Amino acid sequence: MENWENVNAVNRMQSYIETHLKEPISLHQLAEAAGYSPWHAARVFKELTGKTPFEYIRLVRLSRAAVRLRDENVKVVDVAFDFVFGSHEGFTRAFSKEFGVTPQTFSLTRRPLQYFLPPNVLDRYLSLEKGEKQMNEVNTIFVQVVDRPARKLILKRGIQAEDYMAYCGEVGCDVWEELCNVKQALYEPIGMWLPECMRRPGTSKYAQGVEMPANYAGPVPEGYELINLPACQMMIFQGQPYDDEKFEEAILSMWETIKHYKPEIYGFKWADEDGPRFQLSPQGYRGYIEGRPVRPLN
Repeated sequence: MENWENVNAVNRMQSYIETHLKEPISLHQLAEAAGYSPWHAARVFKELTGKTPFEYIRLVRLSRAAVRLRDENVKVVDVAFDFVFGSHEGFTRAFSKEFGVTPQTFSLTRRPLQYFLPPNVLDRYLSLEKGEKQMNEVNTIFVQVVDRPARKLILKRGIQAEDYMAYCGEVGCDVWEELCNVKQALYEPIGMWLPECMRRPGTSKYAQGVEMPANYAGPVPEGYELINLPACQMMIFQGQPYDDEKFEEAILSMWETIKHYKPEIYGFKWADEDGPRFQLSPQGYRGYIEGRPVRPLN
């Protein structure tokens, strides 16, 4: 278990950064908040967050700046100075390097970005102490919001299942292979948790399916069902790559992150009735990926 003095010190530094995000922040100020020397404060911060203090601050500022550019009619130069970038040019370089698009272009197109989700060190280690999950290190989670068009869903329902293992026990483990063979699919197959409005009496919360174009009129495999899904926005969470045999740890870690995540930080709220919360097949090389419906706050 991590030294709790270090956990609390990093939590104090994270709180200081959040409170003073739009002001210059020095390592000396962070060290004072932590109660450590500057060298020791920087070392434990990187150990527990995976980022140096200034990498962390830069990523948080860039992500918050992107949210402002997405949601408000503001000038790029004003956002740059609000988040303590020394010049319009410096902000543009940093933004472009991080997101692959200039802030000016992003403010016009509002394309989905992978925002930096700061890991809450105290929450994570409190969860670890309670035995809710196993975690050897704190990983960065990437978050983006994507638009899902109106579409159809080919799915196979279970009976009472609320998770993958129970679902396999009810319907078998060959559903995924059958879904992979469906032609014209928009995306890869998904495991999903259906909202109440999309369930039928006597059927499971967890199901598997594949999304199809809205005008799909092709065959539906025997024992499957075709339903309509309305257009919605999904907040996609993607973890760091992991060893394939550790997929359960990766999933539990992500669930804990989503449990404590506040979409309001980025201008959204959960909208679980808008569509199924879904998971992609766990594949270590790309990190575990899960999506949950959201709506803009405004």
